[in-house]
Amino acid sequence: MDTPVCLIDTGSEGKLCVQESALQILQQIQEPVVVVAVVGLYRTGKSYLMNRLAGKQTGFALGSTIESKTKGIWMWCVSHPTKAGTTLVLLDTEGLGDVDKGDSKHDTKIFSLAVLLSSTLVLNSRGTIDNRAIEDLQYVTELTEYIKVKSSDEDEDDSEFVKFFPSFIWAVRDFTLEHKINGKYVTEDQYLDYALKLKPGTSRTVKEFNLPRECIRDYFPSRKCFTFPFPTNPENVSRLESLDPADLSPDFQKVSDHFCKFIFDRSEVKKLKDGHTVTGRVLGQLVKMYVDTISSGEVPFLENAVIAMSMIENEAAVKEGLEVYKSGMEKLKESFPLELKEVSSEHQRLSSLATQIFMKRSFKDSDGIFMKCLEEDINKLFDGYLCQNEEASKKRCENLLSSISAPMTEKLKKGFYARSGGYVLFSQDLEDIVKEYKIQANKGVKAEDTLEEFLKQKCVDSNAILQADNKLTEKEKKIMEERDKAVLLAQEINTKEQKQRQLEEKMEAERRSNEERMIQMKEKMDEEIRLQREEAKRAMDSKLRKQADLLEKGFEEKADRMTKEMEDFRRKNEEAEKKSDQLFKNMIENMNKRHDETMKLMMRQHSEQMKAIMSMPRPKSDSSSLILRLILGGLSSLTSGLFSGSCPRKCS
Repeated sequence: MDTPVCLIDTGSEGKLCVQESALQILQQIQEPVVVVAVVGLYRTGKSYLMNRLAGKQTGFALGSTIESKTKGIWMWCVSHPTKAGTTLVLLDTEGLGDVDKGDSKHDTKIFSLAVLLSSTLVLNSRGTIDNRAIEDLQYVTELTEYIKVKSSDEDEDDSEFVKFFPSFIWAVRDFTLEHKINGKYVTEDQYLDYALKLKPGTSRTVKEFNLPRECIRDYFPSRKCFTFPFPTNPENVSRLESLDPADLSPDFQKVSDHFCKFIFDRSEVKKLKDGHTVTGRVLGQLVKMYVDTISSGEVPFLENAVIAMSMIENEAAVKEGLEVYKSGMEKLKESFPLELKEVSSEHQRLSSLATQIFMKRSFKDSDGIFMKCLEEDINKLFDGYLCQNEEASKKRCENLLSSISAPMTEKLKKGFYARSGGYVLFSQDLEDIVKEYKIQANKGVKAEDTLEEFLKQKCVDSNAILQADNKLTEKEKKIMEERDKAVLLAQEINTKEQKQRQLEEKMEAERRSNEERMIQMKEKMDEEIRLQREEAKRAMDSKLRKQADLLEKGFEEKADRMTKEMEDFRRKNEEAEKKSDQLFKNMIENMNKRHDETMKLMMRQHSEQMKAIMSMPRPKSDSSSLILRLILGGLSSLTSGLFSGSCPRKCS
C-alpha cells in the first residue's frame, strides 16, 4: 500500500462500520501479519510514529490544529523491514478524549478494538506518566465490559487476558524530566514500573488508584517504555511531516530510531488462542466479526471468535486443498489414457499435497470433520478421474482395433472368407490384428476389456465362416470351436487378472496415502500442542514476574493469592492440553477406521474377483493339449498340423 486507508469508519451517528475496500486488501494478504496499533489522547502525535514505522515522512494524517484529525481506525500495510514473508499492519486510531464525539463509550470501543486486533499496542501520551495520565486510561479498566474470554456461564476470569492480549508499549512524547527516582538514574522501563507501582491498603481511594495500574500489569504479557524529547522548536511542530531530518532534534531522532528498531525486532506475529498464526485474510475476518459484534451492542468472546475463524478458515482450507488436487489431476488428464499405476501415483502425490495445504491453513478441526470432508471429496474426484481415464482408454482401444481391423471388415463385406479354407484365412488375419493391437502403446486400463469385447464380436463371424468351410471335417470343426472358446476364455481370464492387478494397485495407493496422512496429522498435532504450551508459558512467565514484583514491593497477601491463581491456571492448561491430545487421538482413530473400512471393501472385491477367476470353466481334457498349443503357438501351429505342406496365405 502506498498510502493508508480507512479500515473502520465512524458514521454520522457514531456507529462503527468496516470499509469493504480495506477488507479486500487484507483478503489478498496470505502471509502472517505483525499488527501494531497506536492509541492515545487526540493531538498527541500518534500518526507521526506510525509514519516512521512505515518508513515514510507522510501517510497518516497529522493535524496541525486542536481538532482531532484521525477518525475511526486507519490501516497501512507494508512489507516488514526485517521479517521476510511477513506483512507489517499499522493501525492508527482515532484520538481518545475528543469532546465532540458525544458517545461516552465510543473511546472504549476504539480502545478495545485496538487491543483485540493488535499484536503490539502502543499507548501514546505527552509530558509524564503521572496519576493524571493513568487516570485518563480508564479505558483499560473498562475492557472487561467489551472483551470476554469465554461465553460459558462460569465466572469471567480476566487473568486469562494475558494469554490473548498484545505486548504493551508506552510512548511518552515531549518528555522533559530527568530519568531519576529518589535521586538515582533509572531506565525508561524502570520509570514505567515506578509509575505503575501499587499502593498498599484496601480503602476505596487506594483501590481506585491501583485499578488501572493492576489492569495494565495483569492484562498485557510484556511492557516497554520510550520517552521522546521535543522533536523540534515549538513553531515547527505543526509542520513536523514536512521538516528536513536536519531540523529535528538529534535526541528525538535517536529515540525514534530505537523505537522503530524495537518494534521491528521484537513485535511478534499476531496470533489467536492456542498460538494460531493470523494472516492478513484472517485479520480481515476478525475485524468484521469484532466490529459487527461491538456495533450490535454485544460483547465479543475471544474463544467464540477463534471457533468462528476456524470454521471459516477450515472450509477455505478444504476448498484450497481440493483446488490444488483438482488442478494437478486436470493437468494429468491431458495425458489420458494412462496405466492405473501412473494415475494412482499422481493421485497419491496430489492428495498428500492437498492435505499438507489443508493442514497449513486449518486449525481447531478437533473432531476431524473438515479433514474427513477433504478425504471424501478427494476420493470422489479420484473415482471420477479413474472413470474418465477408463473412458479415454476404451475410446483409444476401440479406435485402434477399428483401424487395425479395417482390412478384415472390408474383406467380410466382400465375402472374401466365404470359401473353402476361409476359416483359416480369417483366423490368421484375426491373429495378426491381435498381435498388432498388443504392441500398440498407451492403451491404458481398458486394453484387455476392449480386446475381449472385440473378440466376442468376431466370434459370431468366425463361427459362421467355420460352419461354411467345407475344407474342414466335422471333427476339425469341433476342435476349432473348442479353440475359439479357449481363446475367448483365455482373454476373459486376462481381463479379470488385469482388474485384480488394478485393484491391488488401488489398495497400495490407499495404504500409502493413509500412511502419509497419519504422518502429517502427527506433525500437526505436535505443532498445535507446542503452540499451546508456548502460549501458556508466556502467560505463566508474566504471572511469575508479577508475583515476584509484588513480593519485592511488600504485597505478600496479593502474592499469596497469585500462587493459588497460578495453580488454577496451570491446572486448566494441563486439562486443556489433555483434552486436545485426546481429540487428536480420536481423530486419528476415526481416520484409521475409515481407512480400514475402505481396505476391507477392496479386499472383499479382490476375493470375489479371485473366486470368479478360479470358478471359470476350463477346456475339455481330450482337446486341451491341442488348444493350449494353438493359444501359445498361434495359427501357424494350426495350419502346420491340419494342412501339412499347404500355405494358407498362398492359397488366398
